[in-house]
Amino acid sequence: MKHILLVCNAGMSTSMLVTKMLKAAEARNVEATIWAVPVSEVADEVANKNIDAILVGPQVRFMLKEYKENYEPGIKVADINMVDYGTMNGDNVLKTALDLIGG
Repeated sequence: MKHILLVCNAGMSTSMLVTKMLKAAEARNVEATIWAVPVSEVADEVANKNIDAILVGPQVRFMLKEYKENYEPGIKVADINMVDYGTMNGDNVLKTALDLIGG
């Protein structure tokens, strides 16, 4: 089971991306838990949940360095490609996460 956390500003568009990623995971026969939270909830999520990867949305990319410093190497951290985010390409974003965590 892969545990993938998406970080966003408010959560509206990112929740749509989560839905598309879950469909992509199902199509690839990948067992995954994928969810999105705003920046303000990341520390609580990391403290209380098993997370393999954190993907940072373009609107909060400024947090990428901080998350890498605080959570790697235990949790893999990367940003979401802006084009993939803008087009809601759940398959590409899922591939990014899987490549990141080796799955």
